[in-house]
Amino acid sequence: MTRARRDMPARPGRDGNSMLVQTEPTPNPATLKFLPGRPVMEHGTADFPGPEAAGRSPLALALFAVPGVIGVFLGADFVTVAKASENDWDSLIPRVQTVIVDHFASGLPVVEATASPPPADAESGEDDELVTQIRELLDTRVRPAVAMDGGDIVFHGFDKGIVYLRMQGACAGCPSATATLKIGIENMLRHYVPEVVEVRAVL
Repeated sequence: MTRARRDMPARPGRDGNSMLVQTEPTPNPATLKFLPGRPVMEHGTADFPGPEAAGRSPLALALFAVPGVIGVFLGADFVTVAKASENDWDSLIPRVQTVIVDHFASGLPVVEATASPPPADAESGEDDELVTQIRELLDTRVRPAVAMDGGDIVFHGFDKGIVYLRMQGACAGCPSATATLKIGIENMLRHYVPEVVEVRAVL
């Protein structure tokens, strides 16, 4: 896969302005980052590892309707799409770009609001000083860099020196994910938080 961006011819968006959807490669060859040139998620991120999880997102549902799309991740200003191994990007890219442009032209929400959605990373129930420090390190030193690659790494819990993280978007299934966890994140957390002895990924 080439490292160059690929662009779709500009078409009008919902605000009447032309919309150009660019693509960027990610470290995971099975995923590609699509940039519509406008905000996607106003707050947080949304991960849809399969069509069964996409019911609250009209955009994700439309993308899953494209044959070969098997995963969708929504970031602040990008959409990461995962493809099945038997499909090629040359045929998928134009179709995904068209779906994204059509969605923003439709006026539908990216994700439908829920009454009280829980934070994606609030599963441990721990708010002690160590967890606060770990979360802050992840939010300031890890997640911004991971978002550049079209993914996210979300805190899942801390127990007996082990930090549990969930990998989303381009990070999920990425060949370099283990190295990122062990060499990068684990070493960084152990340096700043001596109580951390290991980092593990959870599904």
